[in-house]
Amino acid sequence: MKKLFLITVVSLLLITPRARAQFAGTGTTTVSVTVAAEAAIRVDTSTTSLTTTGTIFNDYTGTTSFTYKVRTTASTGSGSITLKVTSDFSPSNGPSVGSPPTGGDKLAYTCTVSAPGTACSGPLTSSISSETNVAGFGANAHSTMAGNSGSTAWTLTNDPLYETGAYSATVRYTISAT
Repeated sequence: MKKLFLITVVSLLLITPRARAQFAGTGTTTVSVTVAAEAAIRVDTSTTSLTTTGTIFNDYTGTTSFTYKVRTTASTGSGSITLKVTSDFSPSNGPSVGSPPTGGDKLAYTCTVSAPGTACSGPLTSSISSETNVAGFGANAHSTMAGNSGSTAWTLTNDPLYETGAYSATVRYTISAT
């Protein structure tokens, strides 16, 4: 019995090194990657000051610049940049996106975006209740590594009903790609 056990152990020790990976002068591996649709945006103007010039009660204007990176799927991809006013102007008694003091008051904008994006057809009116369009992307859209430029040119109605003072609102930009 001991002899049979000893023969089995010695046999396993002789076979085991052959079952391991073999060493050689060279070796290979396969490197693979799946590239997916992606998108990112950076708002370059942290505070957009709206100012008025010229005659009395001209609208307030200002521009927000942004840089975007995008890659959409080759045959069926798409993408967009949208914006939404997430915090209305405050304090009260001034301009308002959600409840303007006069019916025609609005915070409107036009869009400029470099290829591969297509800018919105404007002017568009911003909203606190829904996303509004800034730019669109078609299938197989690719930005540069550094990103591509875009901007939103704002126009705010200069209503005499606004009380004097400083007012601010928050606008969120969102980019997506499929």
